[in-house]
Parts: sequence; C-alpha cells; structure tokens
Amino acid sequence: MDSPFNFSRIPSLRWRLLLLVSIALLLILAFASVQSYQRARHEVQELMDGQLAKTAQLLLAKAVEGEDQLADLPARLAGIRGLHSRRNQLTLEYQVGRPDGAVLVRSANAPATPLSGALGYANVMDRGERWRSLILESADRRYRVQVAESIPKRDREALEIAVKTVQPLVFALPLALLAIYFSIRRGLKPLDDLASEVATRSSDNLTPLAGRNIPREAQPLVAAINRVLYRLGHSLENERRFTADAAHELRTPLAAARIQAQVALLSTDADQRKHALTQALAGLDRATRLVEQMLRLARLDPLAQLSQPQAMNLAELVQRVAAGVRDTAPQAWIVLDLAEDIAPVQGDSDLLEVALRNLIDNAIRYSPAGSEIVVALQTVERHVLLSVRDNGPGVPAQELPRLMERFYRGASVSAEGSGLGLTIVSRIAELHGAVLELTNRDGGGFEARLRW
Repeated sequence: MDSPFNFSRIPSLRWRLLLLVSIALLLILAFASVQSYQRARHEVQELMDGQLAKTAQLLLAKAVEGEDQLADLPARLAGIRGLHSRRNQLTLEYQVGRPDGAVLVRSANAPATPLSGALGYANVMDRGERWRSLILESADRRYRVQVAESIPKRDREALEIAVKTVQPLVFALPLALLAIYFSIRRGLKPLDDLASEVATRSSDNLTPLAGRNIPREAQPLVAAINRVLYRLGHSLENERRFTADAAHELRTPLAAARIQAQVALLSTDADQRKHALTQALAGLDRATRLVEQMLRLARLDPLAQLSQPQAMNLAELVQRVAAGVRDTAPQAWIVLDLAEDIAPVQGDSDLLEVALRNLIDNAIRYSPAGSEIVVALQTVERHVLLSVRDNGPGVPAQELPRLMERFYRGASVSAEGSGLGLTIVSRIAELHGAVLELTNRDGGGFEARLRW
C-alpha cells in the first residue's frame, strides 16, 4: 500500500539548515574577503610609499656627502650580485639633482620629470606610463632626489599580496561547510533517535516518549506527541471497556430470549407458550434498546464539537418532546413549567431531543405509576436551566457520582434499563457547552438538570 506521505517532496530539516547556514557563511566570508582584500591593498600601498621614502632619504644622504660618490652609482647598483629577478619585481627608478632642475645622476628608466617640481608624493605620467613619484630636498636646499615606481607594477604586486591574504579564507570554506554538515548531523541526532523510537514502536505501545535527551526546541513536539498518545490510550481503553461491557450487557437479554424461545418450542400449553414468547420479545426489545443506545453513544464519542449548531427555542423543543412522550406513554403525567423570555441556545435540536427524552424516560421508569413528572425551563442567575423532576425513591448519595458511568445502574435498581442513558445525556450536554447535574430532591424524588 502506498504511503499517504510523499517524503521525497518533504523538505529535509538537515539540508535546509545546511543550506541556510552555508549561505550565511558564504555571505560572511565574501564580506570578510572583500574587506581583507581592500585593507591588504591599502596596507601594501602604504608599505611601498614607505619604501620610496627610505630609498629617497638614503640617496639624498649620499648626495650631501659628496657629488663625486654619485658618478658611478648606477654602475655599482647594477653590479650588485645575489638578487633573483621576479616577473613582477618592483624596481625603484631615481634621479638626483639640484632644485633648479639640473640632474647629477639618474637610473636608466627613471621618468624624465623635472626635479624642480613640488616636494612630496605625486602620480606622474612619463612615456605613456604612470609612476608613483616622491621628491625630497636636503636641509641646505642644495640637492633634490626623486624616486619613482611603476604604478601598474605596484598594483600587480599589491593584488598578489592581497589575494594571498584572502586565499586562506577561500581554502577554509570547504572545511567549514564540512564541519557545519557534521555539526548539524550531530545536533539533529536526538531528533533522529526520536523518529527511530516512534517508528520502531508496536501499535499497542502507547507509553510516553522519553524527553531527557531531546533539545529544548523539540520538547513541545514531544509533549504534544505524548498528549496524543495519552488521549489515544485513553480512547482505546474506553473502547475496550465499552466493548467488554456491551458484550456483558447484551449476553443477558439475548440468553434470556433464547431460553424463552426454547421454552416456547418445547411447551404444549398455549398460555405457557404465549408467556414464553412474550418474555422472549421483551428480552429482544431490551437488547434492541441497548444496541440503539450503544450506537448513539458510539456516534457521539468521536465528536469534538457540533458541526452546524443553530439557535434553538428550548420552550418549543420541550413542548415537542413532551407531546411525543404523551403519545407513546399515555400513562405518564407530565407537567410543564416553562418560564418566558428564555434566551435561545446554540446546538443541535435532534441531539437535545434525545437528551431530554432520555431524562423523561428515566423519570417515568424509576417513579411510581401515576406520579408527576415536572419538566421545567427557567433562568437562574443568567444560567439557563432545563430540569426533569420526579417523585421516585431517589438515589443513594454515594451512588450519585457514578450515575453517568457507562452501564452503571445502581445497586438497588429494579427497573429495566441499559445504564447508558445518562452517559448519552452527559455527552450531549458537553457538546452543547452545558453541564448535567444530578441531585436528590429535599422532599423526596430525583432531579436531573442541564445548565447552560
């Protein structure tokens, strides 16, 4: 049989968390990478400017010591050994001269910008190439030094250093995602254990789930499942008890009817045969009433609320039920005591008719013949009361709380009945937002009332 749930289309909490956390991590790493890259480029540019300043200071100090030491400076620098050239190696170009623009010495590729320009850093163009230039002047204002670097090479060097700064973050991303995946798996393991525990349970195991190792966020789910298990266990127990009690209650009238039928078959006396058949029919009638009550209660039990409640006039309902009882039980003496201006109630008229008829039938069954049955409808302290009073013997005080139990009929009851009537009335009252109250009257007799 196909499962009613298509799990392939149900999103996984694990993968949803992994996706959301991964996206958040990627955004954070992207922001951090951009910031690190920009910061690294800025720091490298400042470091290169500092290198220009130190070189310019050394050259200026050399010029102040004596111009004769500058004559062969390019040749001596070119003859230095031990340096390994790189593709993007930065080279400092220089020229040394006087403030009037006269050049004493210069490197081969130095930009041909006049030394008479403004002191300090500047970006200059020479032969179609951009240069970062620094011009310094000696304290006695006799000499000037210009040191310059190619800006494109500076940018490439800064980019390389910045990329190397960001690379560890990029390489760490797969490891971070892997760590997040295993962390999420580890964090959701209690939920997997819970699912496994529920899946491996047998259908008759309704004990509450243990919530000791369940995360706090899942505790409400476990509590809700336990409530469902409790209600399900309670319902199943009620069904078992109801089935057992029904089987017990049906066994007696059916057995009696069978015995009486056998007596009628074996009897040769007409009167005895008639009496046996009458008793058999009475047993079958009792079994029929019991089955009807059981079926009615079985329909009421699953209901959580009324499907389509409507406003009802209780006075009209009482009059209609009383008229029906008088037609079927003309020996009953029913008195109506109906107050005026009773507020309508919301409910199901058919169910309330069943409840009121059960109360009246009980009153007739347990009262002496010809006694008065009073059906009253009134308002007391803003509560609507529908009561049925009789002049019967009443019920022992210790048995009152048990009268609404299924199949309970009292220890000293001799009248026929199934023991389900008050149970049905109580359930109907509950569906209508009312309460069934049972009490013995002070002057003798019994009273059952519905209070809204």
